[in-house]
Amino acid sequence: MKRVSVDIGGTFTDCFVSWGECYVQAKALTTHHNLAAGFNEALELATSELGITKFDLLSQVDSVRYSTTLGTNALIERKGPRIGLLVTDGFGSSVPLSRGRGHGDGLPYERQHDVPRAVRPEPIVPIPLIRNVRERVSYNGEVLLRLDEDDLRGKLRDLVDQGAETLVVQLANSVVNPAHELRVREIFLEEYPGYYLGAVPMLLSHQVAGRKGEYTRAMSTIIDGFLHNAMYHGLGGLELSLRENGYAKPMLINHNSGGMAQLNSTDALQTVHSGPVAGIAASEHLARETGLGNVIATDMGGTSFDIGIVTADGEKHYDFNPVIDRWLVSIPMVHLVTLGAGGGSIASYDPLLKRVKIGPESAGSDPGPACYNRGGRQPTVTDADLALGYLDPNNYAKGRIKLNARRAERALLEALGGALGADVIAISKVVKETVDHNMANGIATELRSRGYIPDEFTMLAYGGNGPLHCCGIASALGIGRVLAPPFSSVFSALGAGNVNQLHIHEKSTYTVLFHTALKKVLTDYTQLNATIDELKQRGRDDLTRQGMPPEAIKYRLEFDMRYGNQRAETAVAYDIERFASVHDALGLIEAFHRRYGERFGEGSQATEAGVRINTVRVSSYIDIDKVHFGAIMPLAGRLPAKPVGTRPCHFVGGAGAVGTALYDDSALVPGTSIDGPAVITTFATTYLVEPGWNFHASNHGAAWFTRKA
Repeated sequence: MKRVSVDIGGTFTDCFVSWGECYVQAKALTTHHNLAAGFNEALELATSELGITKFDLLSQVDSVRYSTTLGTNALIERKGPRIGLLVTDGFGSSVPLSRGRGHGDGLPYERQHDVPRAVRPEPIVPIPLIRNVRERVSYNGEVLLRLDEDDLRGKLRDLVDQGAETLVVQLANSVVNPAHELRVREIFLEEYPGYYLGAVPMLLSHQVAGRKGEYTRAMSTIIDGFLHNAMYHGLGGLELSLRENGYAKPMLINHNSGGMAQLNSTDALQTVHSGPVAGIAASEHLARETGLGNVIATDMGGTSFDIGIVTADGEKHYDFNPVIDRWLVSIPMVHLVTLGAGGGSIASYDPLLKRVKIGPESAGSDPGPACYNRGGRQPTVTDADLALGYLDPNNYAKGRIKLNARRAERALLEALGGALGADVIAISKVVKETVDHNMANGIATELRSRGYIPDEFTMLAYGGNGPLHCCGIASALGIGRVLAPPFSSVFSALGAGNVNQLHIHEKSTYTVLFHTALKKVLTDYTQLNATIDELKQRGRDDLTRQGMPPEAIKYRLEFDMRYGNQRAETAVAYDIERFASVHDALGLIEAFHRRYGERFGEGSQATEAGVRINTVRVSSYIDIDKVHFGAIMPLAGRLPAKPVGTRPCHFVGGAGAVGTALYDDSALVPGTSIDGPAVITTFATTYLVEPGWNFHASNHGAAWFTRKA
């Protein structure tokens, strides 16, 4: 297997190369103005370790996998085209009203409830660029009012005259009957052929999101249209760069659904948060292959801290209505929680709460933390780590970034010294304790809100800063075992190369599986099977268009179900491809009954209210070769390690400096055991073993942190 996978974060670009049996990791600062520059720098570092040229590597690899922040950055900076929106007459206010919750979506809990100071986000589609179209389709697809084509042509001219650069069409109930949306595109091409207007994309909502819900489907399509140009030009430029360096195959893009596809089969919306999702996919593969059981995946990078859940029963946790930036959308996305708590997160003082606040603002890679000596003046978590003695200023990022301790201390004192009335060490301890507790609270909230207990999980600590802060997070969380996985500093990039080629298609339906009044189970499966066949065909078309053999395609079915008219929907995976008899329907009802009880408590089921299917979802995928981890559980033997020096370090809860043993890459020899306090600085990352903890190296570069009794 020869493969390159890349994860571009807000601060670092991570690269993982599989070259036969040889695995190489590399990192470079993210170049936001041109992502290809950071990618090429990281790739050149990897090729120098392999002893080959970049051209030789790219001309021989099976694939290049890419996770990008282009979409996230474009949303944050509001850099995108002017979008014109066509909606069914009477629905023109759906997007501006945003279900009455637009002021709070995407904000921290305390700001969501601060209604007097609530501010709606800057709209992507301003009200003057919204047009109502005379047409109407009923909930079951019946045409109630035919499309007024003359009226439509006038509305299209209005939007084009006002400078709309992308057009979005979102007509009511088009997921059931898309005839009117398809006709709108035909009329648009009649009025404005490609040679007349040029490349003005028109996106149809039923092709972007397959579920009902007018606002969420509209926002999904609007964001997809807003990101279209940035993704097209940014990723297209990267693909050209790969071509120039010998790569002749299609570039593959990671999706936030936990899969990946070729660039020409990727919607821009699917790339948002694809990097952290790749890390969760790697955690799932590691847990399944090594028998870890329940895992809480934590990725602490330079900009954010991402949390994902992997359970031993193999259940996948999805958000079917995730919030992206400040908007609720309607796409299946692997569930993750993101906190503004990375190494580059800015520390500030909140005068109202009279405490230090971490993030969500980040110094990023340019200028970066103050200690990077690149012009940054605000204190960050990395500056505090340096002041406390955890980082080697001459050996950070393999020595390519020289850290300036004086600038870090100055930034901490100027921003926080007056408010806290303390010296730089006390300030740095407050910063570290705050960020560790923030991350621990985020993990605890995520687990307990889903009915889990932290003690039942193994914490995986990865990302550039994961092994540096894992002991502090685990202590605050009250758990005693942490695993830094193999290639922990680029674990999400590794995951980007491990995911299957996959497409998820879904469609709203109104299928009564058990009718409570008639006391009958559904026996006519014609419509249900037709929906399943349609979704399977769409997935098959996606994969065969990318050169995949039809016989290698696998399918996974999932249904969003509810009791009667309850608001709560529960996703139920079911190992079936068609409904053939009443036993299949009863099996699905039983699976729903069991899953509902697990989610809401046994005894809460209400089959007497009836059982409905609201959404049918089909995942079509191709299994690929993956990086195998082998055995990484703690080893029986414990080998001593020889320190390479000592350095004074300061720890939360301790008074004064502590002489701390320093170790290098030799500490990663399997079986090596080190009691804290200790700092292990390797070519890839820094491991901090706090007092009361033990570091035990395992196979393949994995390391266990265990709290001593």
